[in-house]
Amino acid sequence: MAVDYDLIVIGGGSGGLVVAAASALLKAKVALIEKDKLGGDCLWSGCVPSKSLIEASRLAYQIKHSQRFGIYTEATEINFTQAMGYVQEVIATIEPNDSPERFRGFGVEVIFGSGRFIDRGTFEVNGQKLTARAFVIATGSRPAIPPIEGLKEVGFLTNEQVFSLTERPPSLAIIGAGPIGCELGQAFYRLGTEVTLISSRDQLLPKEEPEASAVVETQFIKEGIKIIKNNRVEKVERVDGKKKVWVGNIPLMVDEILVAAGRSPNLETLNLEAAGVTHNSKGINVNQKLQTTNPKIYACGDVLGGYQFTHVASYQASIVIPNALFLPLKKVDYRVIPWATFTDPELARVGLTEAEARKKYNDVDVLKQEFADIDRAQAEGSPQGFAKFIIRSDGEILGAHIVGSSAAELIHEVVLAMSHKLKISALRGIHIYPTLSEVNSKAALLLTKEKYDKNKTLQNLLKTLFNFLRKL
Repeated sequence: MAVDYDLIVIGGGSGGLVVAAASALLKAKVALIEKDKLGGDCLWSGCVPSKSLIEASRLAYQIKHSQRFGIYTEATEINFTQAMGYVQEVIATIEPNDSPERFRGFGVEVIFGSGRFIDRGTFEVNGQKLTARAFVIATGSRPAIPPIEGLKEVGFLTNEQVFSLTERPPSLAIIGAGPIGCELGQAFYRLGTEVTLISSRDQLLPKEEPEASAVVETQFIKEGIKIIKNNRVEKVERVDGKKKVWVGNIPLMVDEILVAAGRSPNLETLNLEAAGVTHNSKGINVNQKLQTTNPKIYACGDVLGGYQFTHVASYQASIVIPNALFLPLKKVDYRVIPWATFTDPELARVGLTEAEARKKYNDVDVLKQEFADIDRAQAEGSPQGFAKFIIRSDGEILGAHIVGSSAAELIHEVVLAMSHKLKISALRGIHIYPTLSEVNSKAALLLTKEKYDKNKTLQNLLKTLFNFLRKL
């Protein structure tokens, strides 16, 4: 039976855009359906605006503390409206890359509207019934809102509204201490807002190595950010024009509330039951080929739950494209998935944590190199943090965790090594001095030192050899 398209992509975020553009360039007939704006969370309320705001706050912090370098300035004045204007300028600069016109230029038919499946092979949008050889669901996710008494009535912000602020809130309570909460908490504090970070757990950034997270927490406390751990917000009230947040039995008066308590997949309007696609509260169920329970429907990006990062959505898109257009042969491999949290200091990781590795292997070793021993870190005045490698006895890299200046850049050397199954000895190669990248090479050298320290036979042999040479 003839169909309208080779591929229908539902959702114009990072994953959907990659699938649509690449498929069209391969001469497939592609329709891209988006209910709002192309670019998704990353462009409008995620990566792009948050990193722009973080950069503004970083500069504010550096200027405020420049006296340690012998540079004195008058009292730093922060124009919050202009800082937010800069964020919007960056979005406007990048937006043409995700514009409908650009994708139509690739040959993609861009359709704006909210649609739904009406059966296993038909998607309806704007009253049109569209069929295709294959479908890709890439509808992304949205902020999860916890069921807190009074929260909706009093009002709150999420990452979807916070970058539209034009006036700085004098005080801000942040519910959630994951990457979004920590990044925005530090950024707002550095721009002049009094910030209280509320975590339901005993660790900020709970997916990270505890000792790496602790470095970030220490910096937060040093700067003056208030942290409440092991507690939850029970209710919210409005009192005398302010918002009263009850953290357990502790009342907290603030001007604004930012909810950063996780993400929920955007699935409700798709009528997935009619399409034979199963899912749960975390996302759509897929196999290793990213097929749903309907083999002609694929999914990628945040809508799967799991790794909710733009770079992972793009990777998943690269798996979906050949599988959906030709034959479903490619499988995902999540062995080497890096990510970073752009606090100061930055925190980046790839692979297993130490605890995960010890559960899986019985020959785990840990190498840890402090930034304090890296000359460039000292020169830049950023000696806090470390690089931690989890390896096996033969040098296989199981995971790496870097917390410190430029950690998000430094992790990529490790990603390359792990991707090609290189041993940690590969990182001992020449590194320019003085650079922060020496943290990787020095960590790798620790294994050589450890092996030498344990090899008493070699030490005695060398001692005998040098005694003999001295007598010649």
